[in-house]
Amino acid sequence: MVTEERTKEILKKLHETVVQFEEEEVVKWAKIALEEGVDPFVATMDGLAEGMMEAGEKFNQKEYFVPELLMCADALNAGLDILKPAIQASGRKSEVKGSIVLGVVEGDVHDIGKNLVKLMFEVAGWTVYDLGKDVPLDKFVEEQIRTESNVVGISALMTTSMLNMPEVIKRLRAKNPKVRIMIGGAPVNPEVAEKYGADGYAKDAGTAVDEAMKLLKMLKEEELSKK
Repeated sequence: MVTEERTKEILKKLHETVVQFEEEEVVKWAKIALEEGVDPFVATMDGLAEGMMEAGEKFNQKEYFVPELLMCADALNAGLDILKPAIQASGRKSEVKGSIVLGVVEGDVHDIGKNLVKLMFEVAGWTVYDLGKDVPLDKFVEEQIRTESNVVGISALMTTSMLNMPEVIKRLRAKNPKVRIMIGGAPVNPEVAEKYGADGYAKDAGTAVDEAMKLLKMLKEEELSKK
């Protein structure tokens, strides 16, 4: 049985090696985590994902730039390749039944933040339908209908493209009043989310999954109350 102290040490190493984009070291510590009996889900969320969150913070603070962030993502993915099969084998993935459509709104090609959010959802076991960047407004609606996703996540990094968000939200609501919509990105804040009619707001990649989980819980509670 792995001790709490040893678990903390392994999680710290996973975290640090992602931040330092040391792929081989990430793989080594992911294997050690499995060999020594650390829960692979915990190793992923509290080790790899936490490291990626710190890398995202460094990017926001302009300590890291796109090349460093991409190398951190490569390191995280190398670790995920080791841990994901173990998570699936343990049945942990089935705990979350959420699916989300993600995309950067039309007129905006900045997708680093959205890609971080996507990684976090995948790590948490969600099904992610990624539309990419500069997504035409109706594409969000079409994909939500096609996939019957519970949540739609829309991001924007520019104040000009942000103005497309309320139109997307209006079109989504017209087709499916039950869908839960969350928005995020540098120019967005809780007041903007409320003004635009979104159900939720994610300040960063780390809070996006928690916010979506709240929306999913609300949706399920509403469905149960109608029965």
